[in-house]
Amino acid sequence: MANDGPVEHGYPHLETVRAAITALYKRLSYDTIQTFATSVIPADVAFCDTDDLYLGAQRVARELVHHYRLPDARVVIGFREMKHAASVELAAGPEYFIELNDRFRTHRRDIGAALAHEVMHVYLHRLDLSFPGTRDNEILTDTAATYLGAGWLLLDAYREDAASSQKLGYLTPEEFGYVLAKRALVFGEDPSVWFTSPQAYTAYVKGMERARQDEQQPPLTAAGWAGRRRYARDRRHAPGPRPQSGVPYTFTPDGGGTLRVSFPCPTCHQRIRVPVRGRMRARCALCRTVLECDT
Repeated sequence: MANDGPVEHGYPHLETVRAAITALYKRLSYDTIQTFATSVIPADVAFCDTDDLYLGAQRVARELVHHYRLPDARVVIGFREMKHAASVELAAGPEYFIELNDRFRTHRRDIGAALAHEVMHVYLHRLDLSFPGTRDNEILTDTAATYLGAGWLLLDAYREDAASSQKLGYLTPEEFGYVLAKRALVFGEDPSVWFTSPQAYTAYVKGMERARQDEQQPPLTAAGWAGRRRYARDRRHAPGPRPQSGVPYTFTPDGGGTLRVSFPCPTCHQRIRVPVRGRMRARCALCRTVLECDT
């Protein structure tokens, strides 16, 4: 939790974020991810200063438990001084024990954001889905919470001005915006209407620009002129003595001598491998996205 400290920007964790999206599709399946087409709505997690602190926090936590389709159980919320925003006890149940930073006693509107991350820890634990190392596992948790419809709360908790700053989660604001944009492109949802933080909206717009770039990489037909020209040059020299650098695609021959190109799906980032034979349609077996290609 960045509290009146410097906030990191940009996309330093982008490859891990993409790996997390792929892992979600592999572990949950396309059909299960489609059941999360509707995000948590603001009214369900609203928390005002007149609400009882503990009862209100438990109410919001229950909403997130239901959103993630976790078994219905009592959520026990506590508050204490700590460095991080919150922590959760990853036990088998039937109760969930979550501790929140004392800061949230007076910053109640951000309790939903902290709980979105912690309840996702429970969800991933029950799925037995994790990444090695604390950093990557926390990035997985932020990405999963955002892609499955609750992480817009984490981005909305980002506020920064000349005198103060606050950010929750391990992703940068732009990375949260990127994952939200990837979700929006899949489900046709516009989360920007829920933001109360102008900085969150700006980060979402930047994230959408970056997400759109994924859809404009060769051999996709939506690639720009410069990308298509470089692709054509690389194809002429493929499979050359050196692998291509700085491009998402790779040329390799198959056993029959046919040249093939592999590239990441712009939706789930699973690599797709198709023959090099001009214009064609490719279908990602993982997320079922149909891609217009010019290989």
